[in-house]
Amino acid sequence: MPDDEIQTLNRPKAAPHQALPRPAATPAAAPQPQWLGPVLIVGIVLAALNLRPAITSLGALFEETRTGLGMSGTVAGLITSVPALCFAAVGVTAPRLSRRFGPAAVVCAGMAAIAAGLLIRPFASDAAGFLAASALSLAGIALTNVLLPVIVKRWFPDRVAAMTGLYSMALAAGTSLAAAATVPLTSALGGSWRTGLLVWAVLALAAVLPWLPIATAARRTRAAEAAAGTAAGAPADTGPRVVRSRTAWALACYFGLQATGAYVTMGWLPQIFRDAGVSAATAGVLLAVTMVMGVPLAFVIPRLAGRMRNQGPIAVTLGLFGLAGYLGLYLAPAAGAWAWALLLGISNCAFPLVITMIGLRARSSAGVVRLSAFAQSTGYLISIPGPLLIGALYQHAGGWDLPLALMAGLLVPQVALGVLAGRDRTIEDECGMRN
Repeated sequence: MPDDEIQTLNRPKAAPHQALPRPAATPAAAPQPQWLGPVLIVGIVLAALNLRPAITSLGALFEETRTGLGMSGTVAGLITSVPALCFAAVGVTAPRLSRRFGPAAVVCAGMAAIAAGLLIRPFASDAAGFLAASALSLAGIALTNVLLPVIVKRWFPDRVAAMTGLYSMALAAGTSLAAAATVPLTSALGGSWRTGLLVWAVLALAAVLPWLPIATAARRTRAAEAAAGTAAGAPADTGPRVVRSRTAWALACYFGLQATGAYVTMGWLPQIFRDAGVSAATAGVLLAVTMVMGVPLAFVIPRLAGRMRNQGPIAVTLGLFGLAGYLGLYLAPAAGAWAWALLLGISNCAFPLVITMIGLRARSSAGVVRLSAFAQSTGYLISIPGPLLIGALYQHAGGWDLPLALMAGLLVPQVALGVLAGRDRTIEDECGMRN
């Protein structure tokens, strides 16, 4: 996670001979098998690759899926809201599940849920079944989303920045790959949208395989630590205090508005281009271009933000890129499609910015955990109505003028909240919380 990166930028690099991961909990942790390090790296990369294809593959075939299942615009908007709902409702359970079963076991279960949902949903006969199967995959994504940073911090404590960069790149690559390749794969496999969505279950099934031995090894380590009395205990939950912080609320609302823009983009951008006369394959590639912007900027923005006392100027800059992108889609969606895709891709990098600010707005690790849980869960709840409202406006207005105007309008409070959240202060100071 970028907030972990900020905390480790100034740490000395690990010695070259350190090849194996090691739990960060205690010096008395059980010895790790030689194979665990390489398998963990493969598992982390495969898990990250699977965190977005369930969403962006559907975006590339949304028109065919809507027609095949007889969805109204409102129901289609509901489906684009489901990711945020699952991330808010399921993601908040990840810390508790992790304490009980261990993060590796929960990530393994998350990968299995992603695979199961992707296997089931192409065979759904109606919108309700499709929605339920999608929710299963998204629940697995939500758990993995929260716990991959925990895995990295626990098993690679001296290489947090490098491993975070690796899985961030894999996440962006999976997002872009599914957006760009879904339509060509669908055509090559017979033209059915059901086959085009089903193919991504193969990648998810592959991701389950390395996590089975990882979870087994982690369970043995937990058992050995528990027997020796060395297992690290979880800090007491003092999260409700965070609600007294204005900065925490600014971060939560900023997170919610940027998530609204991101999920509207992933769910509806290909349809916007297709309605403007762009081919389905090109529309998928344009979405991939938007998503792939997160690969380089996910490295640049956290480091830039960490060197600034006030991150507000970055929030303003990203907002201006978004306004330019929406204005372009409004005036000339097809003629400048590549430019608008790039501009919106830059604007969507508000996500690494807000994650970084979460790490900077708390002094202690416990404060970061509380702030992150509050900002992300509240933010995802805030983002739920956005894609649904966009779908309803699209259906009733018969075009994209009103939806685009709404998205551009939401960037104004997003920028203002980013300026507030970027001020140099901490929640501990605002709430009188102890480190």
